[in-house]
Amino acid sequence: MRWLVTGGAGYIGAHVVASLRAAGLTPVVLDDLSSGRRGFLPDDVEFVQGSLLDPAALDEAVGANLTGVIHVAGYKYAGISVERPLHTYEQNVTGTERLLEAMQRHGVDKLVFSSSAAVYGTPQADVERVTEDSPTRPESPYGESKLIGEWLIRAQARATGLAHTSLRYFNVVGSGLDDVADLSPYSLYSLVFQALEAGRSPQIYGNDYPTPDGTCIRDFVHVADLAHSHVVAARRLAAGEPVEPVYNLGSGTGTSVAEIMRAMAEVTGIDFEPEIVARRPGDPSSVVADGTLAARDLEWASRHSVRDTIASAWAARARITAAS
Repeated sequence: MRWLVTGGAGYIGAHVVASLRAAGLTPVVLDDLSSGRRGFLPDDVEFVQGSLLDPAALDEAVGANLTGVIHVAGYKYAGISVERPLHTYEQNVTGTERLLEAMQRHGVDKLVFSSSAAVYGTPQADVERVTEDSPTRPESPYGESKLIGEWLIRAQARATGLAHTSLRYFNVVGSGLDDVADLSPYSLYSLVFQALEAGRSPQIYGNDYPTPDGTCIRDFVHVADLAHSHVVAARRLAAGEPVEPVYNLGSGTGTSVAEIMRAMAEVTGIDFEPEIVARRPGDPSSVVADGTLAARDLEWASRHSVRDTIASAWAARARITAAS
């Protein structure tokens, strides 16, 4: 089976590619390398350079005799999306629309979509964990764009019989590959690592949220666990087995940003006191997932501790930096 991974040269996409290969499946990658790296992929992986907005590259990739598509490509920075809403919508909504059109042209009828916990926004105060039935109230253009992507996919499924599922990610961290790391300039781990490497104090965006220590609470999941469930979802679709329209991929356990900072100091061995700065627009106070459905259907499990995620991310980043 051949599966196209859009954004497959990125941090998450490269882990999905590795998981597909480990399962005996053949990945094909479409990536414009705006944030991904060709070096994140083995040399023998079939690779098409281009974006979802590039008709020629898209037709080349989707027309490669595929079983289905794992759609990871997108602009994923919730905070920055507030400043760049049109860019976010173009990349995530228009890009998904163009992908669906190309899939229909080439008769590709199976899709695993990388959605986001950002579709939920801030859950109601009495909600301990969000489920797939929780209200969707995104608070950033990024979250809105992912929810619209889900709507487009469902509408196309009703019209054409597309088999699909959407995986709502929580905070993806860690590394499962020696030479692949999250090099995003905006994710929490990257921001902390960048500050430590520069000898600065990492920043916490707001400590006046309605949480026990005043900092945001997030659900952190290891990227290798996430990638594995993508492959299980793809195999279920290929086998015609039933899947839910959406799944949460979350640990069920919340960790505050302040707690992450303390663990960062312990794991890296660098003692620091974080600097408190203003909140970022679009950041909900607390989002923690119930992953029961994914555990039932997609072999989902959170197999790594927060300290594991920090240690693997720090080590992978150090190896890439040393090799640069």
